[in-house]
Amino acid sequence: MLEIRPAAARGVADFGWLQSQHSFSFGRYYDPQQLGFSDLLVINDDRVRGGHGFDTHPHRDMEIFSYVLEGALAHRDSMGTGSVIHAGDVQMMSAGSGIRHSEYNASADQPVHFLQIWIVPDRQGVTPRYQQRHFSAEEKRGQLHLIISPDGADDSLAVYQDARVYAGLFDGAERQRITLAPDRFAYIQVARGSLSVNGQRLQAGDGARLRRVREIEFAEGEQAEVLLFDLRPHEQPRY
Repeated sequence: MLEIRPAAARGVADFGWLQSQHSFSFGRYYDPQQLGFSDLLVINDDRVRGGHGFDTHPHRDMEIFSYVLEGALAHRDSMGTGSVIHAGDVQMMSAGSGIRHSEYNASADQPVHFLQIWIVPDRQGVTPRYQQRHFSAEEKRGQLHLIISPDGADDSLAVYQDARVYAGLFDGAERQRITLAPDRFAYIQVARGSLSVNGQRLQAGDGARLRRVREIEFAEGEQAEVLLFDLRPHEQPRY
C-alpha cells in the first residue's frame, strides 16, 4: 500500500526570512492525521534567506539531521562543534541529555535550501554527539545510497534507532529496485524533481507512506533527488 502525501497539503510557515513546509505537525501547524510516521517525527523543507537563521535553542532526546540541497548552512553547538554544511552534506546531531545549537545561512546574500528531519531515538539521556559527511552525486547517481543506519554501516552516519535512510538521484533511464525486510514500513520524500515509485508519479515535495511493501522501484526520474526511510512497523512516533 502506497499512500501519497501531496506537497501542496503540507503545513506552511512564512516568517519572511524563512519559508518552511511541514510534512508532519510542527510548530503552529497541527494536523491530527499527520503526527509523524513510525519513528519519523519531522520533515521540514526549509529555505532561509541570506544573513538569517535559527538563533541558539535547546534540544533533548532527539535524532536531528539536516540534508542540504542548495547553499550552505553554518552550525554551532554547546559541544564546541562549529562547521559549515554544504550541498551534498548530511549532518546528524544526537541531542541526548541536552544540547544547544544555532543554524544560520552561511551566505550573506544567497539562500540555503535544506531538509531538517527528526527521528525519535530508541534510548534517552545519551551523551550528545555530532556527525557530518559529504555524500557525492556519484555515490547517489542512479541508486539509493545508505546515508544513515543504526550501526554506521558502509560509512553512513549512525542513528540511535532501528531506522535506515537512503538518498538517490534519478534521471532518464536510471532505476533501482530495493527490497526491504518483512513487515517494515517505509517513507519516501521527494526533495526535488519527479519520479515514479512503484508506478505512481511523485513530484517535488511529495511524500509517501508504505506499509509492509517488500519491493520498491524507483524509475522515470526527471532530475529527481529522493530520500527513502526504512522504518519499524508502527504508525505514530512513540515520543
